[in-house]
Amino acid sequence: MSAKPIAMSINGRKVEAAVEPRLSLADYLREHLLLTGTHLGCEHGVCGACTIMIDGAPARSCIALAVACDGAEIRTIEGFDDDPAMAELRLAFGECHGLQCGYCTPAMLIVARDIVLRLPEADEARIRVELSGNLCRCTGYVGIVKAIRQVLDKRRG
Repeated sequence: MSAKPIAMSINGRKVEAAVEPRLSLADYLREHLLLTGTHLGCEHGVCGACTIMIDGAPARSCIALAVACDGAEIRTIEGFDDDPAMAELRLAFGECHGLQCGYCTPAMLIVARDIVLRLPEADEARIRVELSGNLCRCTGYVGIVKAIRQVLDKRRG
């Protein structure tokens, strides 16, 4: 197969490349751009470890082809350094013991940010539903849910 040209915005920076049509977005991010905060788990779109933002919505990068994202706005965990909601969540994850091994944490933080910004009135049940696509084998989700609730409660005043 011949490489196809793509252009996209990744973490606010325009990126152009020629990629093989079968290359996943996750592999492109990790192997070509060295954005290794995007983790790979199942590589079937089930575990959620590879969750990033594509055009403002959480998405699985392991099942998205890089060529299909031509023209898209991509944001990985590395692109949230100056984001106020992400800063609040990172602090809360630490305070509430919302991480252990850390493998799921980048994707969990991305989904948590989406919950905080999109569902400011979310209760614990809704938070758990929204997190259901992201697996964590260490925490039992208690600390993760507590951290998201803490941020939501602080934002509500």
